Amino acid sequence: MTTSRRSDTTRAAILDAARERFAAEGYERATIRSIARDAGIDPSLVMRYYTNKEGLFAAASEFDLRLPDVGAVPVKHVGAVLVSHFLDRWEEDDVLTGVLRVAVTNEAGAERLRSMFGTQIGPVAAAVCPDPDDAPRRAVLVSSQVLGMAVARYVLRLPPAVEMSRDELVAWLAPTVQRYLTAERP
Repeated sequence: MTTSRRSDTTRAAILDAARERFAAEGYERATIRSIARDAGIDPSLVMRYYTNKEGLFAAASEFDLRLPDVGAVPVKHVGAVLVSHFLDRWEEDDVLTGVLRVAVTNEAGAERLRSMFGTQIGPVAAAVCPDPDDAPRRAVLVSSQVLGMAVARYVLRLPPAVEMSRDELVAWLAPTVQRYLTAERP
């Protein structure tokens, strides 16, 4: 195995271990040593590749929301499509839940979440809202809905939020998300 391939394998092992630790323990409790142990490497390699815990967290929390192409969706269905998409993302990947947990207690995590949602939801809002100058405001409103439900359902695990079916959640949240994206400005 070449040095480059070995390096890529080591980086991947570090990131996998870091994602699991940050998701399970949060930023403060996860340590470089425990992440290195989980990856089966020396802690000095973690520092070599990522400099410090904050650099490791930034790399481990890179996350593509894989938002659907709203140009291919009738505008009146964008809210439902986005809510369904976010439910899928939260349910299939613990990394996003881990980033959310860290974001509520750590500034580096909060910045990562702000950046992720700002850069990825902003263009969706701009594509469908009546006035593209309102896109950042509308993106924040959409984010408040999906992040709020994510906290309730996947982090705090509030019984009513956990007990609702996907269809119920979409039925409740989609009209609000739709309004945020496409309604005339109040």
